[in-house]
Amino acid sequence: MSQINRQRLVGFVHKEWLQVVRDPSSIIVAVVLPLFLLFVLGYGVSLDAKHLPLAVVIETAAPEAHDFYAALQAGDYLVPRIVASRPEAADLLRAGQVKGIAILADDFGLTSNGAAPIQVLVNGTDGNTARLMQGYVQGAWAAWRAHRQHTNPTLQTPSIAVQSRVWFNETVDSHKSIIPGLIAVIMTLIGALLTALVIAREWERGTMEALLTTPLTKAELIIGKLVPYFVLGMGGMTVSVTVALALFDIGFRGSLIVLLIAASSFMMTVLGFGLMVSTLTRNQFVASIMAITGTMMPALMLSGFIFDIRSMPVVVQVVSAIVPARYFVEILKTLFLAGNVWSVIVPNTFALMAMATLFLAITFRKTRRKLS
Repeated sequence: MSQINRQRLVGFVHKEWLQVVRDPSSIIVAVVLPLFLLFVLGYGVSLDAKHLPLAVVIETAAPEAHDFYAALQAGDYLVPRIVASRPEAADLLRAGQVKGIAILADDFGLTSNGAAPIQVLVNGTDGNTARLMQGYVQGAWAAWRAHRQHTNPTLQTPSIAVQSRVWFNETVDSHKSIIPGLIAVIMTLIGALLTALVIAREWERGTMEALLTTPLTKAELIIGKLVPYFVLGMGGMTVSVTVALALFDIGFRGSLIVLLIAASSFMMTVLGFGLMVSTLTRNQFVASIMAITGTMMPALMLSGFIFDIRSMPVVVQVVSAIVPARYFVEILKTLFLAGNVWSVIVPNTFALMAMATLFLAITFRKTRRKLS
């Protein structure tokens, strides 16, 4: 590799930065687009199902039934409504007007130990909502049982008392786990788009010929193209993290220095991917399509942003290992919710550094100082 001339490199970076400033599309992609996606997806994506309609069929005159119905009404998760019969409730479930049915049979509340048999039917067309509905009814059931045993000591108490604790996300708020992953997914797309068009634009506009006549080396050309967009990308990352902390109030338990190092490694990875695609294709349209399909979809589906990677088939888990967002999602969730867990941060950061090195090495290899 020829020696890098510092003065020449600084001049080229300055020229590229002026070009970025004069082109507002890059600033929009780096700052405005992340904010827009963060607002839309941050408020629009939620794994918490609330206000689920529930039909309640009461077939007994026991006062405990209405007491349990009041327990179902507590909280924001269920919206129970009393219906007259099972067929009516079944019709509502088939029509999609309710998500589940709770049947309080005629023997409800008659057992000596306080147990009260109920039947719960849920709509399984949405498996996740069905499981949540079951959990909500069981939670209301447990709370009602505990309240009855506390107010009526004559009832038999369970021999085992279970106390649960939730670590890292004590309120079990899905936004606190979604927002850090969302930042990684958004910046994956933004970072790749920033550089995906850089080299291809030069070839299509015919300005690459002018660059090839300069004494710039391949290393100076690549570094000069990377630096301005790295600054823009890190600016977009800073804005996204600031908004996440201020607007969504998810907290931050890790080190800002560690976040800076990890974010820099990730940004170099996605910028390197975009620059590699731009160098290989020399066409802005093809480069943009490859950048979007090669970053956004894998980041959404295979990064652990929404779906747990360990629950996927082994083949898919292996494929997910080449998705940069997978490693950054793990880092961000750890820093935001758990703190500096080095067993998670260190290997994932090194994985990002290795991928950045690979993408930039391919870019350097394929960058030619001639037109053909």
